[in-house]
Amino acid sequence: MRSPNGGLGQAASGRSSQGALRNARDEVDGTVRPEETYAAVDLGTNNCRLLIARPAGDGFRVVDSYSRIVRLGAGVAETGALSEAAMDRTVAALSVCAQKMRRNNVTRERHVATEACRRARNGVEFLRRVEAETGLRLDVIPPEEEARLALSGCAPMLDSASEFTLVFDIGGGSTELIWARLVAGEEPRMLAWTSLPCGVVTLAEAHGGREPDAAAYERMVRDVQERLVAFEAKQQLRCYFEERGARMVGISGTVTTLAAVLADLPRYDRSLVNGTFVSTKDLLSVSRHLANMTHAERMAHPCIRRGRADLVLPGCAALEAILRTWPSGGVRVAAHGLREGILRSLISNHAVVGAARA
Repeated sequence: MRSPNGGLGQAASGRSSQGALRNARDEVDGTVRPEETYAAVDLGTNNCRLLIARPAGDGFRVVDSYSRIVRLGAGVAETGALSEAAMDRTVAALSVCAQKMRRNNVTRERHVATEACRRARNGVEFLRRVEAETGLRLDVIPPEEEARLALSGCAPMLDSASEFTLVFDIGGGSTELIWARLVAGEEPRMLAWTSLPCGVVTLAEAHGGREPDAAAYERMVRDVQERLVAFEAKQQLRCYFEERGARMVGISGTVTTLAAVLADLPRYDRSLVNGTFVSTKDLLSVSRHLANMTHAERMAHPCIRRGRADLVLPGCAALEAILRTWPSGGVRVAAHGLREGILRSLISNHAVVGAARA
């Protein structure tokens, strides 16, 4: 299937510099012993993700990864608790993560859980079960730490040509917004952040994601827009976009999926969308294109897959709300986020400890 405008659009423009993007994807700070192997698990409302990497020069090289849609937070907004079926799916996925870590002889690790476990009344009991059955200990991190790690993870994708950047992550149960300032030679500074208690899973449950009509889609957009009002009123970001050329970076599955659909990829490949720039016009166009598909057509699309078919339109609605709130020429797509931030933190901290001991 071709993109809505009949071509690859701006999303494909990054292919001419894939070598540079590949270097950026692997860039981290810190120098450590090359035999160390690091692992990070990000357990969210919808996905369970693992990344295993080893230091390589001043960066890291990914040696194994894993991602599984588990829908841990399905129904939590309504019942307040994780369901047995969701917990079973998640434990099975985490067992695969544990096996991969053992196989790769991981020496240092950190694993985090986010909105679903923060919100569910049985979240603590579930994490005890995870540790008992898989050996993995997960930290339930607060939204501010999630925002900081996400910013760190996508740091190589930030455009130094602009001093200010809005980074957003449309997750399963929440949406994080990070307002950052770039200073040459320094890590990005997080000036402000907010966590909205809505994501693709919660929007789908509240408004319908399987076959939403135009009115339901607009209700999702307005739902998110209303939640953005307080952040904009306090931070006054709009003037930075209008007068100072602020940029946007999206690190969610929504923007990576839309970039892949627009580029007409035969299957989703994060290496081909990571670092690309997609114009606002193309993002809105491909969102409308997907909205005009049937649920069966979205399930059959190679870049969406069955597990995300009912979540992609809520993600499009959340993205459209962000684009309506802040005028931007487009979004830089980052397939990096929380896992990469955790790895950067692990490697950097180990390097500091090693230097102190030396």
